[in-house]
Amino acid sequence: MVAMTDEEQKEQLKSFMKRYGSPIIIGVLLALCAFFAWQWWNKKQAIEASNRTAQFQEILNQQENANSDDAAYKKLQADANTLIKESPDSVQALQSQLVLAKLAYDKQDYANATKILTNAQTSKVDDEGLKAIVNVRLAYTHIEQNQLDQALKTLDQVKLESFIPTVEEARGDIFVAQKKIEDAQKAYKKAWDVLVERKQARELLQIKLANVGVMVEDPEIESPIQTPAQGASPSVSAVEAESAGQSTTTENIASES
Repeated sequence: MVAMTDEEQKEQLKSFMKRYGSPIIIGVLLALCAFFAWQWWNKKQAIEASNRTAQFQEILNQQENANSDDAAYKKLQADANTLIKESPDSVQALQSQLVLAKLAYDKQDYANATKILTNAQTSKVDDEGLKAIVNVRLAYTHIEQNQLDQALKTLDQVKLESFIPTVEEARGDIFVAQKKIEDAQKAYKKAWDVLVERKQARELLQIKLANVGVMVEDPEIESPIQTPAQGASPSVSAVEAESAGQSTTTENIASES
């Protein structure tokens, strides 16, 4: 192959640019536009997420006073509803709904708590953990309203393995309310076995098990109750235990929100 002279190379480059120059330049410009647009979008999303986080933190800061101060409660409701309206499918909006529902539950406004959590179920947030918390809390609002079959159906929507103890303890509470003691024993025992394996707190569950006639020994925790062999019977009913602390795991979840 004969090497081209400098002049021939220049002519070939001119011919190439004349034929393909404009499409190449346009392609480069489009790529640059797409790149900078992507950067701008990511930056915008990050700023908005940061602002929502700040809004939610402010809602959390108001939560303690909202339990005892009507004015603080109304302000928290307004701030939370604003966040939910502006960003309905954000993590912060879902967390705000959990806060509102907990406050309503604490005030024994179970119907309102149910309404808030039912709306939260429609969130498009891709976080199965948060959705599981919504369903567990919704189940307890059903329990308080004696909607026991609905509570069981709501718990069936929780599929995460990490929530097995929480769900089974809640099922046990429902079965106790339905006077299905054998079912309650099985549910509580399933929750107990998982908690023992994970070495998580379970004192309240031990009381609930004793209440339905199941005595379990925990080698790591001193028993909070006396077994029948020790000459005493449990003094706390399952219903009283539930109303005092709901679910141990659920209470831990509540504190996270």
